[in-house]
Amino acid sequence: MENGTVKIDALDNESGKPLRYWVLNDLIHKAADGGAKHIVVENVLGQRFIGACMEHKDLLLEIHGTPGNDLGVFMSGPRIEVFGNCEDQIGNTMDHGEIVVHGNAWDVTGLAARGGKIFVRGNGGYRIGIHMKAYREAKPVVVYGGGVKEFFGEYMAGGTLVALGMRIGNGSIKDLPPEEVVRGSIGCGMHGGAIYIRGEVSEHQLGVGASIRPFTEEDSRLLKPILEEFSKRFGVPMETIESRGFTKIMPASSRPFGAYYNPRSV
Repeated sequence: MENGTVKIDALDNESGKPLRYWVLNDLIHKAADGGAKHIVVENVLGQRFIGACMEHKDLLLEIHGTPGNDLGVFMSGPRIEVFGNCEDQIGNTMDHGEIVVHGNAWDVTGLAARGGKIFVRGNGGYRIGIHMKAYREAKPVVVYGGGVKEFFGEYMAGGTLVALGMRIGNGSIKDLPPEEVVRGSIGCGMHGGAIYIRGEVSEHQLGVGASIRPFTEEDSRLLKPILEEFSKRFGVPMETIESRGFTKIMPASSRPFGAYYNPRSV
């Protein structure tokens, strides 16, 4: 360890193959428990559960490569920064901490997260933010710089989801076509929290139980520090982010499927 930094190679030098995920995670946990404040993991190739259940609140876990599913699952404290793309379910049931992805992060990001922040520079897949929740001051935040696919915010119960719809490259930033920012069934079954889409959203894109609401000054105050953090993480000017307005989507009721059940049908 040098100045609190530990470097770990996720590649087995003898076999030339990636370390098994439990071997890699054991090395990471032992380094953190030994007092490391900055762990750099190189050559990551699909290993799952990196950062699982870690509670080291002053730890930066830097990952180079492509982590596998469930990055940061049940995490409560560390900051994870990924220089690459992620597979599915990052931040699964995350309680506290931060995950920053300098690439894409695919399906089911933030599954049942109950706190913490996730910032993704690129695009996402399906069911992002599903079952996200909140409790008192604990309110999870997930922001995508690019576009996302169907069922964004499905069954959402709390927190804040944002899709900015930009293609953020090295030295260039362009707006995606409207049809690529977010797809259909937005907020299907949501009964809490709020979704913000940069640009216009049509009613036919909404899922069951979701509704478009006016974007107010209160929404602007809520979003500003979140967008400033995103701007700082990825070097996107605030004036670029704010060059388009936002569409706010919230639950239409606390029982999105209440009208779909007939008590006399059985």
